Amino acid sequence: MNNQGTPAESNPSRTEQDVYDVGMVVRRQVLGSEHVDRANAGIDEFTEEFQSMITRYAWGTIWTRPGLPRTTRSAITLTAMIAGGYWEELEMHLHAALRNGMTEQEIKEVFLQSAIYCSVPAANIAFKIGKKVLAEYH
Repeated sequence: MNNQGTPAESNPSRTEQDVYDVGMVVRRQVLGSEHVDRANAGIDEFTEEFQSMITRYAWGTIWTRPGLPRTTRSAITLTAMIAGGYWEELEMHLHAALRNGMTEQEIKEVFLQSAIYCSVPAANIAFKIGKKVLAEYH
């Protein structure tokens, strides 16, 4: 967002570097600096453009939009990870959801909802991963 709180796409004066910089701030807030530092340490010539794209589009454009609170964005992301079977990403985004302020009860509700709309086997895996992540916070 710019200093008026408007999303990137409504401010054409923002450069790609501005969007990247804002995206990196949000990425660190949501995923934690430790995770982002590890991801950045692995960047090479082959992955550099991909990492830049993720930071600009996911974090600098979508996660900065004012239309949804971060807890709702996290709930949507958890559901998408369950639906796609992206288990490592689910674990990472569970940490992010807790960092964003989602409660254990809200996470459980997302998993229960996902059991109906994604599949019971997928929700079963999500609950196992969730139990592990939540244990780290207790």
